[in-house]
Amino acid sequence: MKLGAFSISLAVKDIHASKAFYENFGFKEFRGNIDQKWLIMKNDTAVIGLFQGMFESNILTFNPGWDGDAQPLESFTDIREIQKMLKEKGVPLIKEVEKETTGPGSLTTVDPDGNPILIDQHR
Repeated sequence: MKLGAFSISLAVKDIHASKAFYENFGFKEFRGNIDQKWLIMKNDTAVIGLFQGMFESNILTFNPGWDGDAQPLESFTDIREIQKMLKEKGVPLIKEVEKETTGPGSLTTVDPDGNPILIDQHR
């Protein structure tokens, strides 16, 4: 199963303060719109998303079909196949993608410690 690009989506209180803080660690703005209160920041292969007012908690995020530079992968495991494999393994899903669809879709689950996991396919 290829999950694609990985990042952590941080639920931040003040996106400007968080951006300045992570810039101290060498992170640079990569994608997003600070006026819309979301940014994706990179430091080499490390990727974090800053989201103000969009999530209640931090989320582990995987993007099937993308590499770490948000470029399309030639080959990847479609989210519907990932969902099928997770369900076969008994992983409880909070939100599922429609099985009969194609293209973009997302699913969510939580790990045993309550950490939310989002698998979000954009293509």
